[in-house]
Amino acid sequence: MRFVPDRPKQEGGAIPTLTGTPLLAFLAPCTALLCYFATPERHSPFDYTMRMAEALLHGHLGVTEPPPSWLNEMIPHQGTYYSAFPLGAVLSMIPVALLKMAGLVTAYPSAGIAAIQAGGAVLFCFGLTSLYGDRYERRILLTLFPVFATWTFCNLAFGGAWQIALGFALLGQLGALYFVLVDRRPLAAGLLFAIACGNRTEVILAAPVFLYLLMRSSGGPSSKRERLASTATPCKPPVTGAGSGRLTRTGRAQVSSALRFLVIPVMLAACTLAYNYERFGSVRDFGYSRIPGVLSEAGYSDGVFSLKAIAINSRVMVLGGWKRVSHYPYLVPDPFGGSIFLSCPLLLLLFRPGARSRDSAMRWCGWIAIIALTLVLWTHGNPGGWQYSYRYAIELLPWMFMLLLEADWRSWLWIEPALFGLAVAINVWATYLFLWTQYVRP
Repeated sequence: MRFVPDRPKQEGGAIPTLTGTPLLAFLAPCTALLCYFATPERHSPFDYTMRMAEALLHGHLGVTEPPPSWLNEMIPHQGTYYSAFPLGAVLSMIPVALLKMAGLVTAYPSAGIAAIQAGGAVLFCFGLTSLYGDRYERRILLTLFPVFATWTFCNLAFGGAWQIALGFALLGQLGALYFVLVDRRPLAAGLLFAIACGNRTEVILAAPVFLYLLMRSSGGPSSKRERLASTATPCKPPVTGAGSGRLTRTGRAQVSSALRFLVIPVMLAACTLAYNYERFGSVRDFGYSRIPGVLSEAGYSDGVFSLKAIAINSRVMVLGGWKRVSHYPYLVPDPFGGSIFLSCPLLLLLFRPGARSRDSAMRWCGWIAIIALTLVLWTHGNPGGWQYSYRYAIELLPWMFMLLLEADWRSWLWIEPALFGLAVAINVWATYLFLWTQYVRP
């Protein structure tokens, strides 16, 4: 993996001392350690996916032993208990289940998994920041943004199977973007995209965007600098037979890249449909509506997904605030959802006026992915239960990151760091209130 940025060389051809590799060797482990120690609980009891992974390793799709009372989303069906998590989320836990079978872990190591996800996200973010040759200060700021300046930090620290699945959606999409835009490896990009949509099925809506970006970069120059130069210069139509031959080769390269990208996600999709059929007799039945009592809850009277839910989800995600209490600390987060813009004021710069886009295609792709995913998330019956801010929006962060990265920042020189610092302070404080105090209550 190539993480050395496109930096101008100094006199005599030397590369600046602060190179990508040593800085990354510091950022990624430190991020992982901070996330690991962000919670007092190293093992979450909400280990749905690990239990299913263990069952799968023993040749079963579910468990016959009644689950403990706190795992109230287990689905009883014909004498077996299943989970509503998709197959990809279960497969993601296979390495952890193997460690448990080997006696190397005794319980669900949620803090360790969250730490690895956070460190991996920083790894790929730093690689992606090399696209535009920005100053190192800005690259570090944006690298840390998805983990520390957003609701990701607190929600990952909860460590339940739901939050871990969102962490994989974040990590998988960032990794896929890296292997599409920076170090073009379609098979690796497809694997990471499969991890993302295997944990959060709606991420599959971003597949056309990934394919467009992949095919846009296929068959052209191999280096980042050459690809950026080629996108900035309008292509001239071929005037000779040789030019037409080159276009044919480019077309073949694009088809080859698309097929390599799709092979693992398509295989996972086919296995997921078979997994659904074997459990519930229908390829379309993921089991959500079979969770005991779920359809009797407020917000689910019209089904797990409903257009009527758009109103409450959009209001919580955009306008939800903190609650006032009569004692210290006087303001606490609403544990059932809140505005992503209050959690991360840096996101206001997504709408900054007068910012010159350095890659209009990337900007369009980012907004298309965000809008498509958001509309699906808003149809969920409720905003997501116990959480900080709007946890579902974790899967939007790779695209928000790309939009912030590609925008021209020079006219906002001091505003970006100021909003970033404010966002980090808000999210660290919220994490402290949720996990280290008794102030946040239903």
